[in-house]
Amino acid sequence: MSYQVLARKWRPKSFATLVGQEHVVRALTHALDQNRLHHAYLFTGTRGVGKTTLARIMAKALNCETGVSSIPCGVCAACIEIDSGRFIDYIELDAASNRGVDDMTQLLERATYAPTIGRYKVYVIDEVHQLSGHAFNAMLKTLEEPPEHVKFILATTDPQKIPVTVLSRCLQFNLKQMPLTHIVDHLARVLEAEAVAFEPAALRHLAKGAAGSMRDALSLLDQAIAHGAGKVEDESVRAMLGTVGDEHLFALLDGLVTQDVQAMLEVARLMDERSLSFDGGLQELATLFHRIALMQFAPEALLDETERGRLASYARALDAEYLQLAYQIAIHGRDELSLAPDDYSGFVMALLRLHAFRPERAGAVNAATKAVRVPAAAVPVRTAPPVAPVPAASRPPVAVPPAPALCVPSGTAAAAPAPVPAATVAAPGDEDWHALVARLPLTGMAKQLAQHCELSERTESAINLRLSPVHKHLLGKPQQEKLQSELQAFYGRPLRLEIDVAQPATETPAERSRNLNRERQERAIASIEQDPFVRDVVDLFDASIDESTIKPV
Repeated sequence: MSYQVLARKWRPKSFATLVGQEHVVRALTHALDQNRLHHAYLFTGTRGVGKTTLARIMAKALNCETGVSSIPCGVCAACIEIDSGRFIDYIELDAASNRGVDDMTQLLERATYAPTIGRYKVYVIDEVHQLSGHAFNAMLKTLEEPPEHVKFILATTDPQKIPVTVLSRCLQFNLKQMPLTHIVDHLARVLEAEAVAFEPAALRHLAKGAAGSMRDALSLLDQAIAHGAGKVEDESVRAMLGTVGDEHLFALLDGLVTQDVQAMLEVARLMDERSLSFDGGLQELATLFHRIALMQFAPEALLDETERGRLASYARALDAEYLQLAYQIAIHGRDELSLAPDDYSGFVMALLRLHAFRPERAGAVNAATKAVRVPAAAVPVRTAPPVAPVPAASRPPVAVPPAPALCVPSGTAAAAPAPVPAATVAAPGDEDWHALVARLPLTGMAKQLAQHCELSERTESAINLRLSPVHKHLLGKPQQEKLQSELQAFYGRPLRLEIDVAQPATETPAERSRNLNRERQERAIASIEQDPFVRDVVDLFDASIDESTIKPV
């Protein structure tokens, strides 16, 4: 006897053996048991999710010799003939090859005759969206009021192309893509029944490659059994699919966390040697970033305890804002592979981008720069020009900045610095805070928080800021901790950050930036309006200037 492929051999024969689609099975089961049968059903969904299978089970339930029920016997002549495609009152049509109005007219003419041996005539029209407009119009009347012995079951992968007049005459069910766990469990049951040795990790690769289609998963399983000489092993399946293994992905993550560029490039070299898909590698990397982000914000969304434990360390090591950027770099890297000189170069450039935009890397460079101290002997001393004395009464108060920290080389005697009083040091001018915000390596919400604050007071141990009530939504704990950390790194000592919600008395950095942009825009508009050539054109053609299109340069 010739070999039968697994996708046909293991096609479900009843609602109980159907994998997934519980929402559709529940509705059809209740309708059959309560004899509340519609005359036309429409099953929609991607390939390999069970549309034709459901149609055959429905045909058996309607024509089983034991009666109409949700549990056909499967052993009577009607059930056996429907499973084998030989039942005369069960007609499957392919709309791609029978799409004309003449084909539809012939079908509808035969539908008026009573069933030959069954209880109902069941017409299954697959890929019904490929029917022509005239064919759809020809079937409208019969589809709305068919004979009592006729049931229509329409199936399509593209319901948007079906006229609304047809949709309104059908009971529509949308079949979902198969979840990964459902596919893995079903493949395991099939292999156990077929007495084929397998590794569970290999089934996950097959399920991912199937992309939600059970038929594709079974076809890939057939190929994996042949490729592995009767076994389904992880290494063999990955070689067959050309997928990137977890060891490569986590090696890339380890190199990213430790900022080891050489380790990341070594992974790219190994992938190139094994001819693994770089497009698939970036896709898997984006998926991994997505899972790590879920681990940070909603760990309960990860149902697999093993996966949670493995991703926990990366969720702690990678900044949440950087993860969003890394995800964007990975998905845009896939789009740019076709523009790169070759896939290897495009993949390596994506890895270098991931490394270059690490905020910890930038922070480490800045911290190293700030740590440099000039020896006291090397500081040039400039003599101030003589100034006429000013009476003490008319002398304005002077803001005394904190003394800069100087590192004195060992063995050099240095004068003891004057003691600094613990009292509050006057806050510097607004320009100092604006310049400080521009110098701090802040990103995201932490940068927004700093730009909308005003410096109200600074002491040796604390910095007080004032934030407008309009922007109090920026007061999140992560951004406050980030801002405090950068301020401590800038000043080189522990500082306590305090933020009061009150109306700022002066212009904040964000307001100054908006005002400067507005002034630049107004100057640009005035420059255009005063241009002699533009004025001549406006007067000659009675035209007007669209100010929204003017951009300052």
